[in-house]
Amino acid sequence: MKNEELKIKNYARGPRPVAVDKKNSIAVRPMGYEQLEAAAMLERVCFSRPWSLGQLAGAMEDPLIVLLAAVGEDESLCGYVGMYRIDGEGFIANLGVDPGCRRQGVASALLQALEATALREKLFRLTLEVRRSNAAAITLYEKNGYVSDGVRPGFYEDPVEDAVIFSRYFEGSIDGQ
Repeated sequence: MKNEELKIKNYARGPRPVAVDKKNSIAVRPMGYEQLEAAAMLERVCFSRPWSLGQLAGAMEDPLIVLLAAVGEDESLCGYVGMYRIDGEGFIANLGVDPGCRRQGVASALLQALEATALREKLFRLTLEVRRSNAAAITLYEKNGYVSDGVRPGFYEDPVEDAVIFSRYFEGSIDGQ
């Protein structure tokens, strides 16, 4: 998979993938330091208030944060997801996919790998916020079993917009099936 929009490549081989999407030749694995610069560039493309390179580097050092990277066959960063582990649940802080890699299963592969991590760590749910206008992301989350838990009015800036709260509950959890 090519990363035409950002033209980012990193050639270092990271740890063993935690998930592979064979259809699209995407490997999802723990993010490595060699991918931080590409992730910072992706943040600037995807978000109105992006995390800086320093914030991403700090997240790599935080034992409560999980960062997973989706890489193509050429080792280019196609997308990444970041999750905080807090009191038995996971909060998905960021999920960004390179515009040239969208609609190819990258976000779903990242979510599935994150959900596998949550199950291994016995988290009872994953939660996140998404802009009300982000129909593509809302469809992705609903397709992957996330349900709306409410709205945070005026949550986002640049521009000001409501956030829809989504959660995915796991079997055996308080609110799970």
